[in-house]
Amino acid sequence: MRLKSRILIVDDAAFMRTKIRLILEKAGYEVVGEAENGAEGVAQYKRLMPDLVTLDITMPVMGGIDALREIRKIDENAKVLMVSAMGQEDFVREAVLAGAKTFIVKPFSDEKLIATVQKILSK
Repeated sequence: MRLKSRILIVDDAAFMRTKIRLILEKAGYEVVGEAENGAEGVAQYKRLMPDLVTLDITMPVMGGIDALREIRKIDENAKVLMVSAMGQEDFVREAVLAGAKTFIVKPFSDEKLIATVQKILSK
């Protein structure tokens, strides 16, 4: 059995990927990959099969909701945490209906991110 949960971070903002990576690694998680758009995220998911994906909603090439749908085609049990900016409530609702486990709104605290990740992974 693996000790560390493996996480894929998908966000078009490099600073946000770095922030999420640092928070997760500090909490003992293994970040196995990063992607800057949904299409890249889907390809990485296929290759890496992580335990959890953090997925931004608004990205170029392929947005988070479309990426979520593609990831769920690969693995219907995929654990996906949607990351949204303020004012994206309609997208968040759509994401949850499409199979996201839950969502977190930017800006978020380190504690909030870790608690949300732990909650998803413990299910």
